[in-house]
Amino acid sequence: MKKVFELKTLYTQIYGSSQHVLSTYDALLEIMQKAKQNRKPELIRMDQNQALWYFSQDNIGMTLYVDLFAKDLKNLVDKIAYFKDLGITYLHLMPLLKPRNGENDGGYAVEDYRQIDPRLGSLDDFINLLDTYRHEGIRVCIDYVVNHVAKEHEWAKGALAHDKEKQDYFIMYDTDEIPKLYNQTVPEVLPIKCPGNFTYYTEIEKYVFTSFSDFQWDLNFKNPKVFNGMVENLLYLANLGVNMIRLDAIPFMWKELNTTCRNLEPIHDLLRMFHLIKGEVCPSLALLGEAIVQPEEIVKYFGSEDQSECEIMYNANLMVDIYNAFATRDVRLLNIDTNRFQIPSQATWMNYVRCHDDIGWGFNEDAIHSFGFDPFAHKQFLIHFYDGEIEGSFSKGERYQYNPLNHDARTNGTLASLLGLQEAHETKESFKRIEALRRINLAHALILAYRGIPLIYSGDEIATLNDQSYLLDPAKNLEGRWVHRPIFDWKRSKLSQHMGTDEYEIYLNLKKMIELRKTLPLLDGQASQFALDLNTNHVYCLIRHRENQSFFAMYNFSEFHERINVDHLRQLVNGTHYTDLIQGRSFNLNNSTIELSPYEVIWCKKD
Repeated sequence: MKKVFELKTLYTQIYGSSQHVLSTYDALLEIMQKAKQNRKPELIRMDQNQALWYFSQDNIGMTLYVDLFAKDLKNLVDKIAYFKDLGITYLHLMPLLKPRNGENDGGYAVEDYRQIDPRLGSLDDFINLLDTYRHEGIRVCIDYVVNHVAKEHEWAKGALAHDKEKQDYFIMYDTDEIPKLYNQTVPEVLPIKCPGNFTYYTEIEKYVFTSFSDFQWDLNFKNPKVFNGMVENLLYLANLGVNMIRLDAIPFMWKELNTTCRNLEPIHDLLRMFHLIKGEVCPSLALLGEAIVQPEEIVKYFGSEDQSECEIMYNANLMVDIYNAFATRDVRLLNIDTNRFQIPSQATWMNYVRCHDDIGWGFNEDAIHSFGFDPFAHKQFLIHFYDGEIEGSFSKGERYQYNPLNHDARTNGTLASLLGLQEAHETKESFKRIEALRRINLAHALILAYRGIPLIYSGDEIATLNDQSYLLDPAKNLEGRWVHRPIFDWKRSKLSQHMGTDEYEIYLNLKKMIELRKTLPLLDGQASQFALDLNTNHVYCLIRHRENQSFFAMYNFSEFHERINVDHLRQLVNGTHYTDLIQGRSFNLNNSTIELSPYEVIWCKKD
């Protein structure tokens, strides 16, 4: 009852308390009650016993496109053995709800939230996959695009048919006066591909808010019927057996004139209501928030200690900090950002070093200032380093969405190509290959030890390089991100069983670290962590604590041998005799130093 009371308070706080709003609120309660009654007994048992499953150190994630990995859902069911061999227990399946035909932003232009993309299979195929994977101990996450719908969605089609009620589900104007005012303060998402924030539709003679593309219509969350409808879709998906739902583009959900229309306060009330509703209907469903914004804004989407919003947030800042440390051989930004925020005890991170998207070079500008660097110049350095233009760069990334007005750009590329393996093959220098393999292992070792769920991008476990074949496909050649979204090479994956290959080196080391992580309660999603400044810019030290037990890891981000003074470390961990679980090295912290080889990683547990 407490949740329902808070829900009503928030609902009327946002939408008012008119008779119309109260009637719409009653309709929301009916949606919740119906969903609760339709919940399967097996899912109810999970609600009762596994509501905090996402904290376990057993969670090892992988994200993939169904069609690129296995062609369709039926074939994906047959790939369980592959995931179990590596140790994967959580799968994020990239957009698979029915998208519009033709260009659809990689599936993020959803036409129907209740159907599956017919190219991937049927709804029955999806339910069978969820049931099968759940019984094999693998949980599944899917994308839920919450900010916008495809212009072919039933709501948008109604709006295009001059249905006034459905037009109120969107943000649209008869003239361009107000759209021009918005454009003065609202940044463009894709300035080259889709300039501006509105699209004019001659059918209805209106300007429609379209943050991303002309075929993606932003929803009007100031309309309570929109909120109800999106809740109903979410609960429908939860009742299919989905374990986690990724809420896409949450910083865009609320629009106000004279603002950036990003990260506005009412969004947090909307997310709080989502959380209260799923807590009442389907508690074992976890909400994953996607907000690629400034770190200080990302953490707000966790909510507070007693008012949760998203239990899990993408740690986009960590990805940037890792690449920054590789490029500069300087871990100070990692140190600062690891210790910068305290997140609620009921929340944790989703950590990754590559994903389906590009890398946007947003970082802690105050920290960069404190190092004596100019943030603009530093961003330009990272852009040019990772597209391989700076002398000494090992990267073969590709520049993406370059803006000639402010010289901003993002970066595309697979993990292996960004961290030097492609260059090593091209130059045929064996020492560069060894360094690249070590960098890749280091990156994986860091996200496996960091607080939260480690998420591996499909193909990175077998050292996949950039794939230029997308340039030959007219449906893809204008979208540079396809360079790191190739069809999974099952033939090459078999090389992971052949000693001496890149695939073997990466896969075997990753598998070993995954096995180790699962044995370490100190690496669960609630164990505390902090980064220790070791008085060297080259080595990152992560300390985890739980119930008077300690674990520490060190990562040498340079191609040089490093001798580390451990006097300060000795005062912050329990005990003095530790063993590196990766290689078996023994350390007595009463000795003054630890020595690390180039790009070496150690994971140390007390003997």
